[in-house]
Amino acid sequence: MIFVDTHTHLYLNAFDDDREDVVRNAIGKNIEIMLLPNIDSTSIDHLHSLCMEFPENCFPMMGLHPTSVKENYRDELSIVEAQFEKHKYVAVGEIGIDLYWDKTFAKEQEIAFRQQVDMALEMGLPIAIHSRESIDLLISILHDYNKSGLRGVFHCFTGTLEQAHQIIDLGFLLGIGGVLTFKNSKLEEVVRMINPDHILLETDAPFLAPVPYRGKRNESAYIRLIARKLADILNKSLDEVAERTTSNALELFGLRLHSA
Repeated sequence: MIFVDTHTHLYLNAFDDDREDVVRNAIGKNIEIMLLPNIDSTSIDHLHSLCMEFPENCFPMMGLHPTSVKENYRDELSIVEAQFEKHKYVAVGEIGIDLYWDKTFAKEQEIAFRQQVDMALEMGLPIAIHSRESIDLLISILHDYNKSGLRGVFHCFTGTLEQAHQIIDLGFLLGIGGVLTFKNSKLEEVVRMINPDHILLETDAPFLAPVPYRGKRNESAYIRLIARKLADILNKSLDEVAERTTSNALELFGLRLHSA
């Protein structure tokens, strides 16, 4: 039973005191692969360092997070583009549009998103999409790339069943994390109606820890709690959920298990 955490920020300073232990603990719980999305130019070195320390388990993405899109976003995008010429990445991410925190650079966020989608298409890579308060807008934008071969995942999906079906129709997967375990979350009702062929597991560590750790630091090892909740909702075994979601992740990101 092998799991993939398709979205985790283990390189952030929340793990400075015990990062190696956190990664090894996850590996010990059969989370064999952890995918690390970038944030901006300040996180690149930390991202690469962790992937170099655990080259068989931690794999990097490269992108500019929407909340880091500011006046200098063109310079940031140039840095992202340069990184793709130097290193190998499994995806373009974390990219998208965030209209929750600050709408000041909403227009620039869309420009940055489209430019990074173009990068992904040029390199044949999937994209990891951040869609807080912007799912409908992003779905609309992605229709412009219909039949382009663009693929990816809506990270931390918490939308409606209708939105889920629209995303799936576009050929994208749904990243399901700790919110699924929250008592008042409506995500359970949505996920129950979704074929697991369209689902990936993620933690978004150190954020959004699942119950019973809600409000505390999240870790990749907690992917098993999310998987267990998903298994209960779908009336499937934990083995079945692990096999399906891991297969989905390996196919999307072009990876293979080290143990295979």
